[in-house]
Amino acid sequence: MEGIDKFGITMYILLCGFAIANIYSVDEALGTKQFIFFCISFVVGIVIFFTRSKFFENMAGIFYIAGVLLLIGLFPFGKEILGQKNWYKFGSFTMQPVEFAKISTALMLANYVSGADFNLNNRNSLISALAIIGVPAVVVLMIPDVGSLLVFFAFAIALYREGLSGWLFIFIFVFAAVFLVALAINPLYVIGGIIALAFLFVLFNYSRIHWNVISVAALVGIVAFLSAFAMVTPKVLEKLPRHQKERIEVLYKGEKAFRDTSGYNLLYSKTAIGSGGLKGKGYREGSVTRGKFVPEQETDYIFCTVGEEWGFVGSTALILLYTLFIGRIYYLSERQKSTFNRVFGYSFASILLMHFGINIGMVMGLFPTVGIPLPYFSYGGSSLLAFSIMTAIFFKLNYTDKNSLV
Repeated sequence: MEGIDKFGITMYILLCGFAIANIYSVDEALGTKQFIFFCISFVVGIVIFFTRSKFFENMAGIFYIAGVLLLIGLFPFGKEILGQKNWYKFGSFTMQPVEFAKISTALMLANYVSGADFNLNNRNSLISALAIIGVPAVVVLMIPDVGSLLVFFAFAIALYREGLSGWLFIFIFVFAAVFLVALAINPLYVIGGIIALAFLFVLFNYSRIHWNVISVAALVGIVAFLSAFAMVTPKVLEKLPRHQKERIEVLYKGEKAFRDTSGYNLLYSKTAIGSGGLKGKGYREGSVTRGKFVPEQETDYIFCTVGEEWGFVGSTALILLYTLFIGRIYYLSERQKSTFNRVFGYSFASILLMHFGINIGMVMGLFPTVGIPLPYFSYGGSSLLAFSIMTAIFFKLNYTDKNSLV
């Protein structure tokens, strides 16, 4: 069938197949269940592919409301697993609604942005678009599910493609930098650095900016706000639950300082990855994996299995496969004639990018430990089904776009 992106679908199947093999190495029973989840997801994907593409655009609002209600329903009906109440449990079956809320948010955002009256330069349009992202994000924050909350920032990339100012990303980067640095050194030094940077900014932009009372007041306000944020940051850390506090401190003090608590997973994860060497120990030959030293290794820490058994070569191949797949989604999204298709594609690719980047960084000790799966790879029916649904919707939209005469 002309218009089907065979390259993208092949990469999807390769990712899922390699994932099942690695989960099977950790636990045979879970590997078998993941294969069943994949078969179910593949069948659902085929059904989606034969659905009219306008169905997703027309039903976006209903899907969005359902997604938000499912998140809210976790408060009275959710099942607490591993300290987080973000699951529904029906007998032996569990479902994580936040994974499906990401799909409904992507559809709703695409539906709104593709409207004839949408204009990012209009304040009401911008506020409405941010509200579509913010409503489920706030509910996720209240659960709380920090990992999933971070993923909702992916939608800002889709809005940036549609004209959102890059200052938002600079704003987020600056606050993240101030937060991390203020945890490592005395906040007074951070404030000194902020003032010095503000002085340099004025020095190099003195002739480019029309300095008046308003612009000077804005700069002073930003410096004051960032300085206050730097002073408050260490106090906020002290108020966090012990396990969350330790997960952040691991970045500065190392996992060995918390080897019996929050650093345990990371310590053995890095041990497994490092012990794999260049070519790995061989499939199902990993001593850390076989010894089950890493708790929940089949889910968030599945990448350390790849590092131990397939080595640097296998890990690099997997990272390249993800890079090619995500890049392919962005490439196809940019070529869409429909705004709805393009925004959904950018949202989908950015969600994958956030999941992939945070999970790999977390397993290697470059990012605090948060509950966030590796797309298509971590064990779990909800995660695999949700990512497969997004994959099927996008390739369906892409197929329709390629066969459209408009």
